[in-house]
Amino acid sequence: MRQSYFNLLIFGATLLLGVRPSTSNDLPLELINLPPGFAIEIFATNVVNARAMTLGHNGTLFVGSRSAGNIYALVDENQDMRSDKMYVVAEGLHAPSGVAFKDGSLYASAVDRILRYDNIETSLDQPPVPVTVTKSLPNERHHGSKFIDFGPDGMLYVPVGAPCNVCVRPDPFSSILRMRPDGSGMEVFARGIRNSVGFAWHPTTKTLWFTDNGRDNLGDNSPPGELNHAHKMGLHFGFPHCHGGDIPDPQFGKGADCSTFEPPAQRLGAHVAPLGMTFYDGEMFPEKYVNQVFIAEHGSWNRSKKIGYRITTVRLDNYGNAVAYETFAEGWLQGQRAWGRPADVFVAKDGSLLVSDDTANAIYRISYQEQ
Repeated sequence: MRQSYFNLLIFGATLLLGVRPSTSNDLPLELINLPPGFAIEIFATNVVNARAMTLGHNGTLFVGSRSAGNIYALVDENQDMRSDKMYVVAEGLHAPSGVAFKDGSLYASAVDRILRYDNIETSLDQPPVPVTVTKSLPNERHHGSKFIDFGPDGMLYVPVGAPCNVCVRPDPFSSILRMRPDGSGMEVFARGIRNSVGFAWHPTTKTLWFTDNGRDNLGDNSPPGELNHAHKMGLHFGFPHCHGGDIPDPQFGKGADCSTFEPPAQRLGAHVAPLGMTFYDGEMFPEKYVNQVFIAEHGSWNRSKKIGYRITTVRLDNYGNAVAYETFAEGWLQGQRAWGRPADVFVAKDGSLLVSDDTANAIYRISYQEQ
């Protein structure tokens, strides 16, 4: 207890000085508030600018980054749910935030292209030269980093954000695309999406759900972030004409009927920056969390009072309707200073929840033990 109190004093001093913690001993996990029975610990540190996560067939956790330009491979050699070894399997890439795994190959996004690293888990210390799956994506840097994943249909889904705060641009901007694993057959799956940085498919219905970041400069409390449900191909979610389902854009919403667009399944906090999301399909957490949505809220950057910097849940009823939006884990924001920013969430094989943090350069593990 005395050591914990000492760590809190030291951490408070670092916040006042504007110094960000950088090692596992510095990360004040005791500040994270969780529901009863849950605990948080370090899975890996020094994962610089850690963003999206995916798991290889042999249990390797691959992690993308944005500003670092790296892709990491984390290996838990002794199966104690903590990384024992980290490999940098790619470096010098253009914002490789998104990673996905299929048939022994690692797929990675790099703004205007998708790369593939074949048989990667057999050569982590000497990664293969990547194969270019496609290089026909837009190269705009604004909202250019891309979360990627394979859907139940075997197609690779890739979002293309709006290259602006708010504007009208032709396809493929402001959309989610999909393509075959070899890059062929590219098509627009959904439109009217400003900047999605996370999506997942419901474990039962197999339909796509995704987060979307609302536009800036409409005030502290507008518009909301969004959790959306693309229950079929061809839906339009309103951007740039309408935000949050019923807020016409001051410039691009004139004359628009917001009711003609697909509304959010759940309105999230304004400017919380919802990034990675997942459905909990593990067996460790209590039953009430099964098939429920977990969202990494990266946190606001230009709101007068910061918000987000937490993990939230959206509860769905038996009909797939969102019925509650709740905080699950918080404490990365202390007052108006943040020592960490959750970027992605991923359900591990043992049922624990992994959380990447691109500011504290860490991967956390949240577990549950019945009390």
